[in-house]
Amino acid sequence: MQTVNIHQAKTHLSKLVDQAAKGKPFVIAKAGKPLVKIVALNVSLKPERLGFLADAGFCVPDDFDTLGRDEIIRQFHGEP
Repeated sequence: MQTVNIHQAKTHLSKLVDQAAKGKPFVIAKAGKPLVKIVALNVSLKPERLGFLADAGFCVPDDFDTLGRDEIIRQFHGEP
C-alpha cells in the first residue's frame, strides 16, 4: 500500500483520491508516522428502498403529478 506524506497528499490529492476510488487505498503520514488510511466507500449511486414497500415492486406512474387533476378542479370550482 502506498504511503504519502501530508505535503504530497495535498499536492496530488485529486490523483490519489481517484486511485483510492478505483480500489487502491493509500496512507497519509506525518514525519514518517502513519496517520490515516484512505479507502473507497462502498456507496451505491442508486438509493435503497426503505420501509414495507421495499420489496413490493411498487413504482410511481409517470403521470403521478396529474392524477385526479380533473376531479380536484371540479371539487374546488364546482361543475362547469
